[in-house]
Amino acid sequence: MNWKVTVKDYALYLRLERGMSKNTIEAYLRDVTKFVEYVDLMDNSLTPQNVQRENIISFLMYLEQEVHLSTRSQARILSGLKSFYTYLNESDQTENNPVELIETPRLTQKLPDTLEVEEIDLLIDAIDHTTYEGRRNHAILEVLYGCGLRVSELINLSLEDLFLAEGFVKVVGKGDKERFVPIGEEAAMQMTLYIENDRCMKTPKKGSENIIFLNRRGAKLTRVMIFTIIKRLAEAVQLGKNISPHTFRHSFASHMVEGGADLRAVQEMLGHESITTTEIYTHLNKEYLQQVITEFHPRASL
Repeated sequence: MNWKVTVKDYALYLRLERGMSKNTIEAYLRDVTKFVEYVDLMDNSLTPQNVQRENIISFLMYLEQEVHLSTRSQARILSGLKSFYTYLNESDQTENNPVELIETPRLTQKLPDTLEVEEIDLLIDAIDHTTYEGRRNHAILEVLYGCGLRVSELINLSLEDLFLAEGFVKVVGKGDKERFVPIGEEAAMQMTLYIENDRCMKTPKKGSENIIFLNRRGAKLTRVMIFTIIKRLAEAVQLGKNISPHTFRHSFASHMVEGGADLRAVQEMLGHESITTTEIYTHLNKEYLQQVITEFHPRASL
């Protein structure tokens, strides 16, 4: 059986039997397609059934040395190929599994970039508060940093999700899981000012009637718009850091852990399914502590 037919059948398997979403299926297929393109380039006599372990190893070396893919990208592609060969084995299309004994490239943990409180203040001070967009953007930054939201969670916040008197907002996170996140006084105040003085002047577009953050035409903001807002502010103050909406989420978590917050509480507020994901912020905290001792201890630099 040739690659084209096999990959097509694999896509049907992912959709019908695994019930995967369109985006997830496309990601799996991209991984397999990269290997198919490599086979066409190097040895088009290879079929899905006669690929050997050595071919996979050569492919990974090609990705690293010729394509210059990161270790993380190599690991993801290898994971996709493992899924593909699991499907071939389970569907009795081959007994061969050339990826079974290949170890995943070791990932180096990249700690997320964070902002200092002073840098967040600098970004907010650069906002033009004389405009609708400026006052809205102030509320957006306060909520991103004050609640640690993902950008997708922010743009989908609705008026019905606000419980400001109780000090909480309801957030719908990954997998449509709901959680209640505390909101600080500053974020709650800026949210209230925006809603009562600015948003109320807009006529929401159909489908955005309850959405909190709207553009000047009354439509829901997109992820790209939030990225653009933050990028422009960073450029305006010459921040010197490549930041995104997620940087505010990282900063929220890092500052909470630095301040002594319980890790389980931070996990709950971030909506992490596993405590392991949240534990990365303990590493950030250790870096901070190391920096403190290096800077202030009289014998640290001997």
